[in-house]
Amino acid sequence: MLYVSKTRRMLSVLMLSILLLTVAATPVFAAQEEYQSNMYATIWSLVPPTVAIVLALVTKEVYISLFVGILAGGLFYANFNPVLTVTTITDKLTSEVAGNMGIMMFLVILGILVALMNKAGGSAAYGRWAARKITTRKGALLSTVGLGLLIFVDDYFNCLTVGNVMMPVTDKYKVSRAKLAYLIDATAAPICIIAPISSWAAAVTSSVPEGSSIDGFNMFLRAIPYNLYALLTIAMMILITLWSIDFGSMRRHELLALNKGDLFGGTGNEYADSKQVEGTKGTVLDLLIPVIVLIISCVVAMIYTGGFFEGESFVDAFANCDSTVALPLGSLVTLFVVFLLYIPRKVITFREFADCLPEGFRQMVPALLILSFAWTLSGFCNDSLGADVFVANAVAGNAAASIFLPAVFFLIALGLAFATGTSWGTFGILIPIVVALFSDGSEMLVISISACLAGAVCGDHISPISDTTIMASTGAQCNHIAHVYTQIPYAMLVAGISFVGYIIAGFVQNAVIVLVAGLAMLVGVLLFIRARMKGTDEVAEPAHERP
Repeated sequence: MLYVSKTRRMLSVLMLSILLLTVAATPVFAAQEEYQSNMYATIWSLVPPTVAIVLALVTKEVYISLFVGILAGGLFYANFNPVLTVTTITDKLTSEVAGNMGIMMFLVILGILVALMNKAGGSAAYGRWAARKITTRKGALLSTVGLGLLIFVDDYFNCLTVGNVMMPVTDKYKVSRAKLAYLIDATAAPICIIAPISSWAAAVTSSVPEGSSIDGFNMFLRAIPYNLYALLTIAMMILITLWSIDFGSMRRHELLALNKGDLFGGTGNEYADSKQVEGTKGTVLDLLIPVIVLIISCVVAMIYTGGFFEGESFVDAFANCDSTVALPLGSLVTLFVVFLLYIPRKVITFREFADCLPEGFRQMVPALLILSFAWTLSGFCNDSLGADVFVANAVAGNAAASIFLPAVFFLIALGLAFATGTSWGTFGILIPIVVALFSDGSEMLVISISACLAGAVCGDHISPISDTTIMASTGAQCNHIAHVYTQIPYAMLVAGISFVGYIIAGFVQNAVIVLVAGLAMLVGVLLFIRARMKGTDEVAEPAHERP
C-alpha cells in the first residue's frame, strides 16, 4: 500500500508538472495565432530598433546593441513576462536564421570564393594590373565606383567583390577604409534598385499585389527615372571624387589617411588577423572568370526558379524568381567552376582549396552574427510587435494631400527602413498601401512607389543594423560604426534633396524636370561645400571625436 501511495504521488506530481509546463508553453506555441502583445501596432513597436540604433551609435558595440534591442523586443512582446521573453527570443532567433538560411549559405560561399581568389592570386594579379593602369587617387576612387556599378545582380555580391578587388589599389593611394566602405555601400543598393536584372527588381516586383492596375515589372521600369535617391547618390559619388570634396567625419578619416597614413581613422584594423597570404600563380582571369560566372549563374538560377525553362517569359520568370534559392544555387555552380579552373592548372593545390572552405566561412562569421541579430530584431518589430501595421495605419490616416504624398512616403519609408534595417521589408509594407491609394495606374502611383523605393534604400543605406551596411563594412574591412558615422552626412544630403525633389514631382509629374532639378540642387550644394572647405586641408587628430 505504501509503495502504491508513493507511486500515485509521484504520478500526480509528474502529471501536474506536465500540465504546468503545457500551460506555460501555450502562449509560445500559440504566439503566431492567438497571443498578441499589449504593445502591438503602437508606437512602442519602434522602440526596440531605436534602442539598438542609439546604443550602437553611442557605444560603437554593434553586437551588444543589437542584443539589447532584441531583449527589449522580447520584453515588449511578452508583456514583461521573463519566461515568455526568453522562450520567444530563442524561438525568434532560430526561426529567423532558418528562414534566411539561403542568404547565409550564399554569403558563406561568397566568403569561400573570395578566399579562393586570394589564395590563387587572382585578386593580387588584378591589383598589380590596376596599379599599372590607375595612376591617380581619383582614378582609384572612380574605378571603385565603376566596378560597383557593373556588379548589379546582388548587393551582397557587390559589397564583398568590390571591397576585396579594389582594396589594394585604394590602400596604395591612401584612401581611408571609411571612404572605401561608403563607395561600396553607395553602389550596392542604389545600383541594384535601378537595375531590372537584379534580386532587388524581383523583390520589388513581387511586392505589387495581384490584380493591381499596373504590372509589377512595368511599374519597376517606370519608377527608375523617379528614383531620386539612387540616381543622385551615384551622381554625388562621381562629383565628390572629381572635385575632391569630403565633409563631416569622413573628411577627418580622409585627411588622417593622406597626412598620417592611418587608413582606419584611429579605430585600428580589426580585420588584421583574418588576412590571407595571397598566391602568386594566378592571373587577372583568375579573378574575372569567377566574377563573370557568378553573375551569369545567378541570373540563370533566378530565371530558373521563376519558371523560365517551363515556358514563362524572361520578364515573368525574373519577376517571380526566388532569390533565396537562386543565389545559393548560382554561387554553388561558381564554386564548382572555380574548382575546375584552379586545380587542373595547379594554381592552387587540392589541400589549399580545401583549406579555403573553413577560412572563407571564418571570414564571414562576424557578418553572419550581426545579420542573425538584425533579422531577429526586424522580426520582432514587424511580426511580433506590428511596426508595419502601425506605420500602415499612420499612412492611411494621413492620405489627404495627394500632391505631397510622394514626399511623405519617402520619409516614412526612410524611417521604417532605418529602424528595421530592411529595405525589402519596407517594400512589402508600403507598396500595397500605395497601390491601394492610387488604383487608377496614374503617374502619381509611379512617383509614390518610386518614393517608397528611394526612401527604403536611403534608410537601409544609413541604418547600422542593415545587412547591406554590414556587408559594406565587411567588404572594406572597416570598423562598422565608423562606416555608419562617416556616411550618414553624405546620405542625408542626398536624402534632403530627394525630399524636395518629390515635392516638385507631386506638382509637375515629369521625370526629366524632377531629375534636372535634383541634379541642379546637388551641384549647387556641393559647390557651396567645396568653397567652404578651401584652405582647410590640415586636420589634427582629436582625442575624443567619434569615428
